[in-house]
Amino acid sequence: MNNEEAWQQFQTAVYCNQYNNFDPIKLGLSLLELGDFQQRWEVAKLFPKLGKKIIDPLLIILENETLDVEYRWFVARILSEFNDIKIITSFTQLLHTTEEEEVLNIVAEGLGKIGISAIKSLETLLEEDESSRLLAVKALAQIRHLDTIEPLLKVVNDPNPKIRAIALDCLGSFHQKQLISIFIKGLNDPVSEVRKEAIIALGMQSQLTEEFNIIQQLKPLLYDINLEICQQTALTLGRIKTDEAIEELSIILKKKTTPIELKKEVIKALNWTELPQALTYVKQALFTENIEVCQIIINLLGTQKSETVKHQASGILMDFLSSNHPISQDSKIKQAVAVSLGELGDEKSISCLRKLSNDPNKSVQLHALSGLRKSEC
Repeated sequence: MNNEEAWQQFQTAVYCNQYNNFDPIKLGLSLLELGDFQQRWEVAKLFPKLGKKIIDPLLIILENETLDVEYRWFVARILSEFNDIKIITSFTQLLHTTEEEEVLNIVAEGLGKIGISAIKSLETLLEEDESSRLLAVKALAQIRHLDTIEPLLKVVNDPNPKIRAIALDCLGSFHQKQLISIFIKGLNDPVSEVRKEAIIALGMQSQLTEEFNIIQQLKPLLYDINLEICQQTALTLGRIKTDEAIEELSIILKKKTTPIELKKEVIKALNWTELPQALTYVKQALFTENIEVCQIIINLLGTQKSETVKHQASGILMDFLSSNHPISQDSKIKQAVAVSLGELGDEKSISCLRKLSNDPNKSVQLHALSGLRKSEC
């Protein structure tokens, strides 16, 4: 029997319960073992329909490390469809013993898919060695259920910074007041990866910003020794969107000593707020910064979706263009202004776009005509 015939027979067995004196499990396993990736994928989708009787033979294959890794990967994928203690135990054990990354990843994902019933099994691994704790935390992070909070709290001070970071990342998903102190403590972690996750986690708790003075807790991280941490703090403040957050971002934007790469993220953060005061600070930067930063500001202003600030954004762009600021006369800047004005679609910008359509630079003309078409639609 060739593979195509075997596949047809397997489908018949699954959908019609017509076995014709053959074992559908053996046939399916043969297809999984010998088929190409696509056929294995199709078989794996159907296999769970045979029910829990497939669990034991599949576990035998999964736990046999002499077999093909891809074959075992598909077996683990099938098993993750079942909520069974034998599977949870086997997956947990594999997290503890196997060194095959593909199998480790699919097993961790599978435990997350199985969900709540896997938590207790994973919690026992947190008492084991570092590698077991790391894999268990990864699996718990996949589950993201309230019941994972307690076990994750056990590792927020783990010696391994990766474990601490994953734990904070997962805990940040939960809006629980008692977790705020954990995130604030994480801001002072000596490892930047952990500080970053603490910043992100606090940004997810915007409803508690005033109660826990979160803006002031984050403020020092705008001046962190690690530039990535400064950037993440800026983006987080932008998501919080309070007046206090906007003021802190404006201060860092105005400083001449602020690195250009950080200013770019601050501008993104202010733009994301879609608040008039934030755009006022962006406008100030537009008239004082270098051409690279100006182009970023112009491009971002064109992305405004809120009707309350679209008109303001268009006004900023037109004011800049008519200011005769040296940068405003650069052809690339004019092109960017034309594109953004077209995206904003403000009727008052049509005269500005028509003027740009007569610019000596051919590329500026084309961008302006394109912007006009969008504005006039």
